[in-house]
Amino acid sequence: MHREHLEIVQSALRALSPAPESSSYRVPRMWVDEQPGAIAVDPVLWHLEQLGELLASPSADTAVDWHREAVVYNLFVRFGCAFDHDGDGRIAPEPLASGFRETGTLLKAIAMLPYIKKLGANTIYLLPLTTIGEKERKGTLGSPYAVQDPLRLDPMLAEPALGLQPETLLKAFIEAAHLQGMHVVLEFVFRTASVDSRWIGEHPEWFYWLKESVPPESYGPPHFQQDTLNEIYSLVDRHEMEGLPAPSESYRNQFARRPVTAEPQKEGGYRGIDADGEACRIASAFSDWPPDDRQPAWTDVTYLRMHTPPEFDYIAYNTIRMYDAALTNPETHNTGLWEEISGIIPRFQREYGIDGAMMDMGHALPAALKKEIVTRARKTRPDFVFWDENFDPTPAIRDEGFNAVFGSFPFVVSDIIYIRGLLNFLNKTGVALPFFGTGENHNTPRVPFRYGEQEAGRSFSTFIFTLSAVLPAVPFIHSGMEILEWRPVNLGLNFNDEDRAMWPPETLPLFSAASFDWERTNSLQPLNGYVKKVLDVRSRHLDIILSGEQGSLVIPIVSDDAIFALKRTAGGRSLLFIGNSAIDNPRTGYIEFKKESAALDDLLTGTICMVENHRLELTLKPGQCMLFLLPDEN
Repeated sequence: MHREHLEIVQSALRALSPAPESSSYRVPRMWVDEQPGAIAVDPVLWHLEQLGELLASPSADTAVDWHREAVVYNLFVRFGCAFDHDGDGRIAPEPLASGFRETGTLLKAIAMLPYIKKLGANTIYLLPLTTIGEKERKGTLGSPYAVQDPLRLDPMLAEPALGLQPETLLKAFIEAAHLQGMHVVLEFVFRTASVDSRWIGEHPEWFYWLKESVPPESYGPPHFQQDTLNEIYSLVDRHEMEGLPAPSESYRNQFARRPVTAEPQKEGGYRGIDADGEACRIASAFSDWPPDDRQPAWTDVTYLRMHTPPEFDYIAYNTIRMYDAALTNPETHNTGLWEEISGIIPRFQREYGIDGAMMDMGHALPAALKKEIVTRARKTRPDFVFWDENFDPTPAIRDEGFNAVFGSFPFVVSDIIYIRGLLNFLNKTGVALPFFGTGENHNTPRVPFRYGEQEAGRSFSTFIFTLSAVLPAVPFIHSGMEILEWRPVNLGLNFNDEDRAMWPPETLPLFSAASFDWERTNSLQPLNGYVKKVLDVRSRHLDIILSGEQGSLVIPIVSDDAIFALKRTAGGRSLLFIGNSAIDNPRTGYIEFKKESAALDDLLTGTICMVENHRLELTLKPGQCMLFLLPDEN
C-alpha cells in the first residue's frame, strides 16, 4: 500500500526540534490508553511515535464488498480532533508558539486512527474538508457547508509547524487508514456554496441574484396563503409536479434579471449588475421545505442554480426538493455547472484515493445529476461506495446506485412506540437499503442532550447503540458519542426555539473553535469499552444481522412496555435483543417461548438466563441490554 505521503509527514516532523513548551503540551489519554484525563507529551516526538507505529503496520487486507460490513466513525476533523493542549481553558483558533494547533487537524486525525480502530470502527466518514467562505461567516471559523472552493482544502486543517499543505496531510491520512484496513468516505456538498464562492466570478449564471435594493432583513422564504399551501402539499403528496404554484409576483421581482455580470469587491464577495443595469447581490439560502418553514435565512451559503429557465430564477420551495416537472427536460439543465459538479469526485479519487462519498442534501439534487455523479465515479472505481443524505431507504434510491442512506432512525429514537412502528414497517416491507444505525448525528440533538447529561443520558445511549448494532443497518458512531458528549454540534433538526436561544452560532462547534470533554468524559465512565464489546458480538453474527428480508425483524411481546425485544432471523438462526428503554429505573418483564425450558447465554456478559415454563423473566437496569443466540424452535 502507498506510504509516501506518510513518509513526507514523518520527514517534516523529524526536521523539527522538540517544542519549547513540550512540558505543557497535553493530549487526551483516551487517544493513548482509552482512559479519561490528559498526559503531557512533546508534540513532535509524540506524533513521530504515532506515525512510526502506523508505518510499521503490515498492509491490511480489505474486502471487495467492505461496505456491507462497514462500521462508521463520523468525524468532523476541526472539532473531533481538537484539544486544549496548553490547558488554559480555551481552544485557540490561532496556532500555539510551537506551530501546532489546538483546533483539529489532519495530523491529529492520523494519530487518532488506532484509537478509532480499537472502538471497532472500520470506516471513517469525514464531514466536509474544503475551504470555507470568508463573507458572512457563522461563528469564529465558519461553516464547513459554506464551500468557497470544492477542490481546495481548508488551511486550518494543516499544522503550521510542518510547513505542509492540508492536501498532503489528507493523502497521508488516507494512506494511514488503508494501512489499518480502514476505508475513508468524504462528504461532498453539491447543492450549496458560500456567498463568496470562487465560482461566482467565473460563472455568475450558476447562482441566484437578488436585487441590491431588497433590504437584507426583509428577505426570506416566500409567504403563501393557506389555500395555496394546501394545494402545494396536496400536489406533492400525489407526486403531481406539473405547474406547482409559484410565489407571488412581488416576491419573484426581488430577483435580478439575467444575464448578470459579477465583479469582486475589496471587502470580499461579489457585486453584480443585471440585464436592466440594476445592482444585485448573491441571494443567501434558507430552509425551503416545507414551504411554510419560517427559519431565518442562512446568511453564509447560497443555492446553486441547477436549471436555466428564466421563470425559475428565484429561490423558493421547489429550489430544493420538489422540482416542477418542467425542469426534467434536459434542455433546462445548467450543463456547465452539472459538468463541473460531476467531475469533483473523480478528482478526489485520483488525488487522494478515497473509498466513498456521502452526498450532502442528496434528496435535493436532480435525479439526472445524481445519476451522472454516480456513473462517473464508478467508471473510475467500480467498487466506490455512495451514501445518500436521504431519509427513506427505498428501492428507487438503491437503483440509483447508492449503498446506504442516512435514514430516519435518529428521528424516532426519542419514543419507543415510534421505534416499534418503524421496525414493524420494515419487517413487513423488507429493508431495501441499509440506513445509519444511530441515535444522533451532527445535525440532531445528541442522546445525552435529549435525556440529560448524567446517568439517564448514558443509559439511553447504551440502549440505542446496542439496538442499532443488531439492525440491518450501518453502525454509526457519531464522534464523541463514545465519551457521552452532550453539547450539540449544530441546531439542524429536532431543536426548538429555546434551544436556538441558548446555543447561538458562536457557541456551536460546527461554526466555532471547540473540543469534546476528552478529559472528564462528562464525568461518567465512557462507553468506548462497551461499544467495542457490542461490535465484536455483531461481527460474529453478521449473517443474521445483515439480513433485511421480510420477516427478519420480529418484535416479540414483553410484559413490560419499557422493555423492548427484537428477534432477528436468517438462515434458520435467530438472535434476540432485549433492552430496557427506561432511563431512570430498573424494569422487570417476561417474554414467552415455544420451548418449555432452555438455558440462554447473554453474549454481552456471559450470564446464563433460564427459560422456565415457557417464560424468560428478566430484571434489567436502566439502559441495560442483552443478546441471546436462540435455540431452534424459538
